[in-house]
Amino acid sequence: MKRTGAQILLESLRLEGVDTVFGFPGGMVIDIYNELPNFPIRHILVRHEQAAVHAADGYARSSGRVGVCLVTSGPGATNTVTGIATAYMDSIPLVVFTGQVPTRLIGNDAFQEADIIGITRPCTKHSYLVKDIKDLARTVKEAFYIAQKGRPGPVLVDLPKDVIAGSTEFNYPESVHIKSYNPTYKGHRGQIQKAFKLILKANKPLIYAGGGVISSGASEELIALAKTLSIPVTNTLMGLGGFPGDHELSLGMLGMHGTYRANMAVTNCDLLIAVGARFDDRVTGKVDDFASSAKIVHIDIDPTSVSKSIRVDIPIVGDVKDVLRELNKLAKEEKGDWRGLRKEWLDQIFQWKSTYPLAYKQKDIIKPQYVVEKIYEITRGDAIISTEVGQNQMWTAQYYHFTRPRTLLTSGGLGTMGYGFPAAIGAQIAFPKKTVIDIAGDGSIQMNIQELATVAQYNLPVKIVILNNGYLGMVRQWQGLFYNKCYSQTSLDASPDFIKLAEAYGVVGLRATKPEEVVPTIEKALSISKAVIMEFIVEKEEDVYPMVPAGAPLREMLLA
Repeated sequence: MKRTGAQILLESLRLEGVDTVFGFPGGMVIDIYNELPNFPIRHILVRHEQAAVHAADGYARSSGRVGVCLVTSGPGATNTVTGIATAYMDSIPLVVFTGQVPTRLIGNDAFQEADIIGITRPCTKHSYLVKDIKDLARTVKEAFYIAQKGRPGPVLVDLPKDVIAGSTEFNYPESVHIKSYNPTYKGHRGQIQKAFKLILKANKPLIYAGGGVISSGASEELIALAKTLSIPVTNTLMGLGGFPGDHELSLGMLGMHGTYRANMAVTNCDLLIAVGARFDDRVTGKVDDFASSAKIVHIDIDPTSVSKSIRVDIPIVGDVKDVLRELNKLAKEEKGDWRGLRKEWLDQIFQWKSTYPLAYKQKDIIKPQYVVEKIYEITRGDAIISTEVGQNQMWTAQYYHFTRPRTLLTSGGLGTMGYGFPAAIGAQIAFPKKTVIDIAGDGSIQMNIQELATVAQYNLPVKIVILNNGYLGMVRQWQGLFYNKCYSQTSLDASPDFIKLAEAYGVVGLRATKPEEVVPTIEKALSISKAVIMEFIVEKEEDVYPMVPAGAPLREMLLA
């Protein structure tokens, strides 16, 4: 029996196990929306296409499954670009379906036509323009395969209206074989053995763990290796939760706003084991000074990331989980008092921690760090936290101790303001019974604040924390430190009354203006079974410390 392109698409999604699609309808995808009620797929209607991609992203990051979104052509498609680029930079598996004008009109500047393939080519893992309905089922299968396999990433599928409206016989492929794409999963045995010999010889080893640990589901293997061989661990922003933040071997985050102990450990280690990390510039600081006394082992599934920014001594291309499993096998065969052998190194790290711990002084005005710390204490770390971008993001990374993978959703590579709220929506859809909190600034929350309508419509109990300092805080901090306090265009003098805005959208608004109101506000919000905005009026010119100035080595930190 023949099926329409719309039916083929939705049946293909069902066979891929897709249960949720985030989207916004339009003329070029109206046939798909007409068929949607006939399939067991939940559709979440967002209020802006950018939010659809971020929500699919949050769904993917929190669940480990592929996020899916559907939008129309032209402006609908172009509105997805920021979300696609966000997912691409952070290696998040998404399949984005965009409507397109009929094939006969492509290139004619038809109404709501945009070359979305050309526009997104630099920020997608792969993209398809489906010109023949007979290719549709195979294309969907390949899109999901590519999004997930190897280093994950977003795939875009552009769907002309005549392809969606046409009909053909439906045959969904059972498997995918793409000759030009065969990621390496098994690490080279010889390279793994070389790396292990270096680990045994090292007096001051350090594991530098990134988002690849989480993508590959390798948290348990990482913990086992660190514990067995007594190796301290520092995480990138994207890697937080991949190693328990409350573990005695955890040094917290490294880099521009990393902990003193983490940055000093990187500077002084004699072996750096990079696991699923890409040596981002916010991590390395001055490249020539980064781990300059260390041998470097780099484990990553993406060969193009190896020695891209930092020269490494032993590259191991393969799946992080598989490589760590092999290293753990070798570690179990070795006998030795690793804690005793590395006592001097561990004592030095403890000294750095005790000398310059993360600290702030809570006085009469609410400190943003205090709010984040209390959220952690009240939730006992058992929440999914999303963030916007800026100071709120860094304070969350510093003061909320992520103990499990997939509990932090944040835009690391692109630094996308407006990401956190729709990402929280995606996570709440994936985990209806979990506490999901978006920690935001008063500037970034306004980038996608229209999604309050989405949480109201679907009764999603997402909690939004607004650290309101009246500024675009991170830019103001740079202006204060490096531009003689010229606060040009960073003062937010006309922000809305967030409590009234919450009420206008039919959700709950709470405000705290004094330190003693912080805990009761959080506790009350968490007791309410619907969306809540918690606004905290915080210290206006509080800065994020430590801070490594751009281009400086990690050891040259501004501490206060």
